[in-house]
Amino acid sequence: MKVSIITPVFNASRFLEETAKSVLGQSYSDWEWLLIDDCSGDNSWTIMQQLALKDPRIRIYQNDTNLRAGKTRNRAIEMAKGRFIAFLDSDDLWHADKLKLQIPFMLDNNYSFSHTSYGYLDEEGRNIKSTLHVSKEVDYQHLLKYTEISCLTAVYDAQNIGKWYMSEHARKQDYALWLSILKSGVKSYGLDQELAYYRQVRGSATSKKYKLIWKHIVFLKQTQGFSTFKAIYYTGYWMVNGFIRYFLK
Repeated sequence: MKVSIITPVFNASRFLEETAKSVLGQSYSDWEWLLIDDCSGDNSWTIMQQLALKDPRIRIYQNDTNLRAGKTRNRAIEMAKGRFIAFLDSDDLWHADKLKLQIPFMLDNNYSFSHTSYGYLDEEGRNIKSTLHVSKEVDYQHLLKYTEISCLTAVYDAQNIGKWYMSEHARKQDYALWLSILKSGVKSYGLDQELAYYRQVRGSATSKKYKLIWKHIVFLKQTQGFSTFKAIYYTGYWMVNGFIRYFLK
C-alpha cells in the first residue's frame, strides 16, 4: 500500500538532509516523497535535486510564487498517487519504523485516520521535554480542547475517505484540516509509540504560544464558525492543555 509523504520546503537547507535520512531509512519501502520548494532563498532546491538523484521514489517540484505551507501541501496532495497521505515537515524526523507500524495499525483495524506519539528535538537534534503521548481515540470535540494530532504524525486513508486538503486560512492549516476530517464523523486513532520527532526552532510561531491566544480565538471563529463566546471557551481549554504540554512535561 503506497504512502505519499507530503513535505513543503522553504529555506530548509539546515535540516533537510537529516529529514531525508529519516525518510530514506524507513523500514517500510512502498512510499513516494513529494517535496515542493516554495521559493526558498537558500540552497534547498539544490539539496532536493541531489536527493532526487539518489532515489526514484523522491519527486521534487518548485512553486512559481511563494504559496506558503498550506497551499504547497495542497499542491502535493493533488499530485499524490498513494493510498495513504502522510505529512512530514522539512525540519522534522521520523523513527525508522514509523510507517511500518502505523500503516498496519490502520489496515488491521480499518482506521481511516491515525496519529502517533512523538518526541521533541532542539535545533541541534538533542532530545528535549518528554514524549507527547496520544489518546486511543480522538473526535472533533476532543481535538478542539487538546491539539494532540501533530502534522508529522498524521496519516489518512485517501481510498476510504477521499483526498482532504489544507485550509486556506493564513495559519494552522493542518489543525483546520484535522478538524474538518473529524467534523465529518471520522475519528483519528492514536498509536501510542514515539515514532516522530518535532524540532522546535527558535523564533518559530509555535515557540511563541503565549502570543497566540487572540489569534487562536480568531482562527476558531473564522474556520469553525464559532461565536466569540464559544471560541473563547475552547481557547481556554487550548491554553491550559498547551501550558501543561509545553511547560510542565
